[in-house]
Amino acid sequence: MRRLRCAVVSVLFLFAPLTVFAGPAEEAGAVIERWVAAFSANEADTVVKLYTTDATLLGTVSPILSEGTEAIGGYFSRLPGSGFKVVLGERRLVVLSDAAVLGTGFYEFSRMQDGKTVLTPARFSVVVGKRGGEWLIVHHHSSARPKPPQ
Repeated sequence: MRRLRCAVVSVLFLFAPLTVFAGPAEEAGAVIERWVAAFSANEADTVVKLYTTDATLLGTVSPILSEGTEAIGGYFSRLPGSGFKVVLGERRLVVLSDAAVLGTGFYEFSRMQDGKTVLTPARFSVVVGKRGGEWLIVHHHSSARPKPPQ
């Protein structure tokens, strides 16, 4: 009887669905990856939905602080059909709490101009927070990456 019980329990474990729990760093990293994919697909609405309604954005090419959905949407309004792309480079994630992660790193934007690809190396920092069970960007800063000293 004991063997039968062990066999039944073993079979149940084999066929039980596996649940993988991601931690804050993995969840925040996935938001950053979704941002890159949406930006490179030129899907402004999808990009904007990755931000909280009260998020702040210091855009790479903006002289102002964009705050909230409308302002962030305005910043990304030139994205559709632009052909802009972005590629992530070196990056780090720092878990601040169970509901907040700081992401920092480098990325490179590309666009076509006069038939040639123009690259813009940049750096970023984002705070990704868990709001109502969903991980979203709370703050995003992006600026041109300075050239290394020679």
